[in-house]
Amino acid sequence: MKNLQAYIDQKNSWGSFFNSPQINFPLSQTQVNDLANSLDADLSPENLHCDGEISRAQAQNKYNYYGKVIKELDRYCAGQGLTMPTVYEY
Repeated sequence: MKNLQAYIDQKNSWGSFFNSPQINFPLSQTQVNDLANSLDADLSPENLHCDGEISRAQAQNKYNYYGKVIKELDRYCAGQGLTMPTVYEY
C-alpha cells in the first residue's frame, strides 16, 4: 500500500494549506469516496497531461502511478468491507 499511502500523504500535505481534515487509516467510506473522486479528477486529460506541458512519457508515468493507487485502494476496500467507487477516467 505504499502508493496509496504516498497519495494520501500528498493529499494531506496540500490539505494542510487549507486546514482540511487529515486522511488517516482506517479509512471511512466517505474518505474512500473522496479519494476515488480525487483520483478521477487527477486522471482527467487536462490534469494528467498538465494542459499539454509534460511529455507523453511523463503523462504515462502519472497514469501508471494513479492506476497503482486505484488498485491498492480497491484491495484495501475489499479487505475492510468497504465499497470501491468507480473511477470513471481509469
